[in-house]
Amino acid sequence: MSKTIQIFDTTLRDGTQGEKVCLSAADKVRIAERLDQFGVSFIEGGWPGSNPKDLEFFQLVKNKTFNNAKIVAFGSTCRAGSKPEEDKNIQFLLEAETDVVSIFGKSWLLHVTQALKISAEDNLAIIKDSVAYLKKNGKEVVYDAEHFFDGYKDDPEYAVKTLKEAEAAGADVLVLCDTNGGTMTHEVSEIISAVRKQVKGKLGIHAHNDSELAVANSLAAVAAGCEHVQGTINGYGERCGNANLCSVIPNLQIKQNYSCVPESSLEKLSSISGFVSEVANVAPDYKMPYTGRSAFAHKGGVHVSAIMKNEATYEHIKPEAVGNKRRVLVSDLSGKSNVLYKSDELGIEIDRETNNVPQIVERLKELENEGFQFEAAEASFELLVKKMSEPFTDLFDLEGFRVIMDRDSSGNSRSEATIRVNVNGQLEHSAAEGNGPVHALDKALRKALCKFYPDIAEIVLKDYKVRVLNEKDGTGARVRVLIDSGKNRESWGTVGVSKNIVDASWQALADSMNYYLMHHKNQNSKEKEVRDEVQVH
Repeated sequence: MSKTIQIFDTTLRDGTQGEKVCLSAADKVRIAERLDQFGVSFIEGGWPGSNPKDLEFFQLVKNKTFNNAKIVAFGSTCRAGSKPEEDKNIQFLLEAETDVVSIFGKSWLLHVTQALKISAEDNLAIIKDSVAYLKKNGKEVVYDAEHFFDGYKDDPEYAVKTLKEAEAAGADVLVLCDTNGGTMTHEVSEIISAVRKQVKGKLGIHAHNDSELAVANSLAAVAAGCEHVQGTINGYGERCGNANLCSVIPNLQIKQNYSCVPESSLEKLSSISGFVSEVANVAPDYKMPYTGRSAFAHKGGVHVSAIMKNEATYEHIKPEAVGNKRRVLVSDLSGKSNVLYKSDELGIEIDRETNNVPQIVERLKELENEGFQFEAAEASFELLVKKMSEPFTDLFDLEGFRVIMDRDSSGNSRSEATIRVNVNGQLEHSAAEGNGPVHALDKALRKALCKFYPDIAEIVLKDYKVRVLNEKDGTGARVRVLIDSGKNRESWGTVGVSKNIVDASWQALADSMNYYLMHHKNQNSKEKEVRDEVQVH
């Protein structure tokens, strides 16, 4: 039977201390509910004595039912010179009404004498008194030994004494914290092995990532005897972040046969990673192991040729095991295998016996050399392949467009675009104003096409990126425009390249509309027939 590891998620507390991470109380409740469904053991909700937002969170979760996780309120030991029953922070922990509380105390004499400015003996007393008081009030206590590894390296005897005081007072878990994130992995192993011989209680690890070792240190801690691991989703946290649970959990559960979350939850790992980044409004890290968009992306032709025969040749696990998916990229490094794999994935039929595939590969490399990039523009890639492998007609043709921008002496600006498009032999001429030239062009194109394809009006532009390709040419440089478009839950990317930013934008916009119409033209035609019939009657 696999050994169980308690997963203690501190995304809602330590994670929110990370730069650019900001969560409302309602956001924190949403994430807590997803974490509970995922199956973590503990969810640290915040420090109720530090700010109104965390107080509100604990009020909100009182009315919620959590089936897997225990909600945890976080705080510190009581202040020196005051009793726990008189300490405001300790009382806030009780008022949060959680079954579990997590408190931190000092393990490093440097902090005891210089930060708290108290004696070593007084520090031991407040640790013992605080834990004992919370236990007396019926709480499960997780004791965080702050700066434990630095404290141990400075004075191992005293650092262990702080743990023994917490243990004697009844702490349920003794968590060894690498608060500054500077401890090397071999040191973690050696220190925990030594501590394990001196205390009997359950040990935990809380690692920060300042040396990019938080995940490695967490795994080493488990190997040395820890049964409780703290971390955050996506590694959010103070400075360089905390141990990334999206790596810790699969490394323990898939690679080493520990039990961290229910087996069925592993395939939800990528989903919860994306959910937390969306709610926190933090751009996802594509290169994140296991859950990142690039974690199972293949670009080199040799790699793709091999995975088409056996995925294990270039993948350490099946991406589906963590809810991710395999992606094959097309670029100037692509070979025939990339094009065939990508075409199959997109449902594009290519006759493998003809010479079309080498021609497509050659054209891709020419376009990439000009600055096109199809890795994030799969819709443009699909259009290119279809045009080169089968009879294909664009659903509209550009006759011409003109964009005018004027700015007065007060700084007020106005952009206007006029466009002429041909749809099935019928010329449509329209104009529109926008916030800028690209916005105006986009509005004018939609206005022209909506007469024929009404569904176009519901497409939204989700993202617009411009990249200068040859900076040395200054304002005359070639630019690449990447556009992400979408409707409801469907989304697609397109690309354009030109020395003129409006022209590059047009290429990407036109591809976006053509791609959507290619997949939905029948639906659009039926909708138009119904509208026309209604108008007639």
